[in-house]
Parts: sequence; C-alpha cells; structure tokens
Amino acid sequence: MKITALAGGVGGAKLAHGLAQILAPEDLTIIVNTGDDFEHLGMYICPDLDTVCYTLGGLANPETGWGRVGESWNTISNVEKLGGPAWFRLGDQDIATHLERTRRLKEGQSLSQITKDFCKAWGIQHTVLPMSDSPVRTMVDSEEGELAFQEYFVHRQCAPKVKGFRFDGVEAAEPVVGAKEAIDRADAVVICPSNPWVSIDPILRVIKKIDKPVLAVSPIIGGKTVKGPAAKMYEELGIEPSSLAVARHYRTILTGFVLDNADSAMENEIKNLNVKTLVTDTLMNHLTDRTRLAKDVLHFIGSL
Repeated sequence: MKITALAGGVGGAKLAHGLAQILAPEDLTIIVNTGDDFEHLGMYICPDLDTVCYTLGGLANPETGWGRVGESWNTISNVEKLGGPAWFRLGDQDIATHLERTRRLKEGQSLSQITKDFCKAWGIQHTVLPMSDSPVRTMVDSEEGELAFQEYFVHRQCAPKVKGFRFDGVEAAEPVVGAKEAIDRADAVVICPSNPWVSIDPILRVIKKIDKPVLAVSPIIGGKTVKGPAAKMYEELGIEPSSLAVARHYRTILTGFVLDNADSAMENEIKNLNVKTLVTDTLMNHLTDRTRLAKDVLHFIGSL
C-alpha cells in the first residue's frame, strides 16, 4: 500500500512516525506544512518541517514533541542576556539546523533539496517534502489585528481571539516537485491529526486538487486537543470543537474519518456526511501507540 500523508505539528509528526514504522520508504511520502516558516535572528526557521524530521529521525524531545532531545540552551540564553529577542526558544542543536538551512537558501538551493539532504544526514529513509519551495505565510486575523503566525502562536501564546486566517503567497505557490506525483501514485492520502486551520489548510490550498481517497484522523478528542490551539480556534470562530467539526471541515474531500473512542457518539452524524468511519484509540502517548494507530489507519484504508 502506498500512502501520502499530510502533516504539521506534533500530532501529525507522531502519526507520520507510526506510518514510517510499517511502510517501506518507497511506499510513504510525507508532505509538510511550511505556512508557519519565518525568519528570526537572521535564520530561516521551519517549525513543522523540523518537528516532522526530528521525530522521524528519533531526534525529537520526547517530553515536548518539538525541538531536539538532549538539547542545551547556551546560545539563546546569551542572546537574552545581551538584550536580544528570546521569546522563540531555540536550542543549540536546533540552531545548527537553521544556520545551515539559511546558508544554503542564500546560495540559491531550494528548501526541498535542503530537506532531502538533511533527511539523509539524519538517517531518514522515507521521503519528506515541504509543501512548496515558494514562501507561504500564515497570517492570523485576530481581535488585536493581523498577526504573523509565530507572533500569535509563540510570542503571544495564542491569547488573541482569532477571527480568521490568511495564507500570504498561497495563490502563487506551486507544490514541490514530487508532491503531486506522490499523490498520484498513492492508494490514499492520510491527513494526520494536525490543526485543520493552520497546518493542513495551507497544504490543501497549495495542492489544490486530490483525486484519491482521503482519510483524516481527528486531532480533537472529547472537545479538546492534546497539543495546540485548534479547539480554541474552533470556539472563537463560533464552531463547537469536536471530531464532527473536523469531519465537516474536510467534508468536500473526505472518504474516511478516524475518531477517538471518546467521541463514538458522533459516529452516526459523521456517517451522515457520506463519510465512512473508524472509531479507535487515537491518543499517541508512546511509540507503540503511534504504530498501533498507523496499523488501524492502514487496515481501515484497505476496507474502504
């Protein structure tokens, strides 16, 4: 079975890692959101892309899900001591990633080629693609004005009430070479349990059209997200956060939907959207959970 996964953030990275434990490198491609990329301290930073790669490479901090395991903080601590901006906490190992990426980008190399080289250095055999080599920037329309995503997410800690989202540059952005081909070769596209508004929507806007069965895994369990502001965003946009809300979000492209046991009461309503469902345990606290959920997803795809 060949799968193309769409991912962003910690939840998306975990399921992508689970799929990578089962599928051969030639059978799994992961397309990652780059709408939250930004420049900071003179470096080009790709938070979602790095989270996915660190997770696949066994380098991610297991306590946070982001950043590097065994990290040290000497550089950012000294930046702060000197009066520089330290609100985006960059570890020393992580800074090396951003420095080398920035150097190569300034030489004219593409983000997709750099990502390929980094994956090789980190021992990642599965294909990881940024959604586009062109910049797309997620902008948050809030009651305090429009904010760049990292300003909203990290600096302001998601405090401003959201009103909507804009993806600057998305109309001109094209998928990276290999992304559409991976979708065309795939038996199905899996939307990992990532934030629908700011992790998956940018990818879908760049890809534009998917002519394959699409299965999504809900990032919301019992009205809450394990990590991130997705549930808060739904509430502030006047939508009750739930697995049903996520299914409705994707309903125009959805073939199958995976929801947690805690939300089993919503299964019939989701089926009424003309979507097939799987109810299972979607919480991924341990590596074994990631593999188990990935197996459930693949078995479900086989039954569609």
